[in-house]
Amino acid sequence: MTNPATSSGLSGVAEAARQAPGLPPVHLWHPAHCGDIDILIRADGAWMHEGSPIGRPELVRLFSTVLRKDPDGYHLVTPAEKLKIRVEDLPFRAVAVQADDGVLTFTTDVGDVVQAGADHPIVVETDAETGEPSPRLHVRADLWARIARSVFYEMVERAEAVDGQLVVRSGGEAFALGGVE
Repeated sequence: MTNPATSSGLSGVAEAARQAPGLPPVHLWHPAHCGDIDILIRADGAWMHEGSPIGRPELVRLFSTVLRKDPDGYHLVTPAEKLKIRVEDLPFRAVAVQADDGVLTFTTDVGDVVQAGADHPIVVETDAETGEPSPRLHVRADLWARIARSVFYEMVERAEAVDGQLVVRSGGEAFALGGVE
């Protein structure tokens, strides 16, 4: 097995992610910043490397497990390296939602499953000029998922009007989706 401390670049990131069961403890890793790597997570959720899509969903999932947001931006982090990447909007997309026993459970484009509630809030900001909602879901640490338009419409269908706001409930919490017209 390769030692992540001696691997470099993408291979080191992939190897460190493979060796950690579940989600790696990236919050505990504090390696020196090794520079930037030409990875971009586009606003549509596509992961790009050197201008080309990363075509293997397994590799994208692997990289997503070692993603961390620091004050200076997003990084892929291993015990030995910290490589800065670019993110156009948010790193993940919430692409599906299921409602069961008062809990909304979201699935992201990288396979995370998140139950909305106090620890994983739904936040909807509205563009002041266009009035367009911009919904997001907290996934982990300081990583968020943009809620896909079709998923947001499903949430609106489940919502109830409360004091002039459309509200969904999950995990004992109420989340405002926007004003009722």
